[in-house]
Amino acid sequence: MNIVFMGSPEFALPSLKALIDSQHTVLAVFTQPPRPAGRGQKLRNTPVHDLAEQHNIPVFTPKRLGEKSVEALKELNPDAICVIAYGLLLPQSVLDVAPCVNVHPSALPRWRGAAPMNHTILAGDTTTDMCIMQMDAGLDTGPVYLREPVTIGADETTGDLHDRMAILGAEKLVHVMNNFAKYQDTKMVQTNEGATYAHKFLPKDLPTLRAINFNGSAQAAHNQIRGLSPWPVATCKHGDDELKVLRSTMVQGTGAAGEVLHADTTNGLVVAFKDGALRFTHLQRPGKKAMSDTDMLNGFNAIKVGDILN
Repeated sequence: MNIVFMGSPEFALPSLKALIDSQHTVLAVFTQPPRPAGRGQKLRNTPVHDLAEQHNIPVFTPKRLGEKSVEALKELNPDAICVIAYGLLLPQSVLDVAPCVNVHPSALPRWRGAAPMNHTILAGDTTTDMCIMQMDAGLDTGPVYLREPVTIGADETTGDLHDRMAILGAEKLVHVMNNFAKYQDTKMVQTNEGATYAHKFLPKDLPTLRAINFNGSAQAAHNQIRGLSPWPVATCKHGDDELKVLRSTMVQGTGAAGEVLHADTTNGLVVAFKDGALRFTHLQRPGKKAMSDTDMLNGFNAIKVGDILN
């Protein structure tokens, strides 16, 4: 098949690479425009842009999919358009050019929207799906070609799940494209029953979203830490210092909310919650690199048993 690929971040890279290496032809890539990044604020291409150029694939970087983009798509005359984390809404004029096939990492209709993997873990879901679906005018409401169940590890973070789903999505996307006629005939229409929305994290919501509530349940905080890692990252305070908590695990322990139960290189950093305790296994202090709790405590003894984090 002749395919146009639409995608931008690292999550889309395995899918583009898999299509390039497949029997199909990638006619062109549409991706987000270069944006200022880093200390020097130099313009930086998206990861998808760079990969496409490495394979001499024509790259389009429209700020929106207007009339010129639609005309360019029509001239390319693709059999299908594969869309993975593109970052722009596809108007009906694009959907009408060719079937638009999307890699969506959630158990649709659960967690439609921009941040499905974060919300899956924040909610404490223990399973999810990788869905290969056909896009329509709604938000992730189109029929599903293929649904692959995925089990989520008890301590798995959004970053961990992201990397697994990127690879799985690429594998399943190529499988669907290899058997496209069959999947067109057998695609399953979504219902709205049980639908939930995985909204994007907005700057105004981050302070509340990130703050760990020691007066709540240990499991809820564990889900929060996992769901917000590697971004925007759950936080707590030891005195005036903000600690970023990137990973945790459930452990036994009781104490006052926020009380440090262990702080040593054997047991790590264990903190009490309303109904249990968590070990903060990976943290980042202000101005320091992220590290394991034992490495941090090995060179930093300011956190003591009995201290209260908040």
